[in-house]
Amino acid sequence: MDTPFKRISIVGLGLIGGSWGLALKERGVAARRVGCDRPEVLERALAAGVVDEGTADARTAARNADLVILATPVGAILDLLSQLKGAVSPRALVTDAGSTKRLICQRAREYFGDEPLFLGGHPLAGKERSGLANADAKLFENARYVLTPLSPDHLTDARVKAFSSLLEAVGARLFVTEASTHDRAVAFLSHLPQLVSTGLSSMIAEQSVEDFLPVELAASGFRDVTRLAESPYNLWRDICLTNIENIQSALESLIDKLETMKLHLSDRELERDFKQALKLREWLKDAK
Repeated sequence: MDTPFKRISIVGLGLIGGSWGLALKERGVAARRVGCDRPEVLERALAAGVVDEGTADARTAARNADLVILATPVGAILDLLSQLKGAVSPRALVTDAGSTKRLICQRAREYFGDEPLFLGGHPLAGKERSGLANADAKLFENARYVLTPLSPDHLTDARVKAFSSLLEAVGARLFVTEASTHDRAVAFLSHLPQLVSTGLSSMIAEQSVEDFLPVELAASGFRDVTRLAESPYNLWRDICLTNIENIQSALESLIDKLETMKLHLSDRELERDFKQALKLREWLKDAK
């Protein structure tokens, strides 16, 4: 596949960054793939063909690149934006894969202006297990990939159009929205499920010790609900810190709902929640 991006730098070769490298290779994208990470990660990435060359220095990786993908945790992305100021060609496109967008887009506007052009991005394609070992060339296939441009007119820029074509080439489904809208939505639809899974698992771990709860009785339902509890704290720390108000609002809404359900355990009012939940699940199945 031909692309105007002849040199693509991927900073951070974990699950998302590694998957970007593999997806570009599998789709035959005619670009030099440059990876940036720790030396031991680069060694594995080069051996696996995830990237064509590598460096441990982000400024070196970004220099002369037509497209720079920042695929690190949110806190590192914020640091990288300041580090890359002045190192990236003004004709390049810089995008990120962070799970929160408002603060990242705000910082990018402060540091870059429109040169280079920054485009906020978030692939809704994560797994509970992170790291290069879990990278997958097909990770983005049929997955929503959110774009949060700093300005609506950026969508007509040739670089943004080229990146959108690249996303379609790796099988992603584009969804464009504002950074603030994105952050509120994912607080309810992504961050809240993570905290519920983690909180439930943590509570049961405590109960099993304190009250001799036989965890051996856990069946598939419990395993399904707690699958996300395998996600590492170092990934979620920055997400919580940069979306705290929206996450607090989501948690408060869930607490209110649980309190209501608690009050109606012995009457038919609880049936309403089951019916509403079933309708949403059916809609989600049809929307795949």
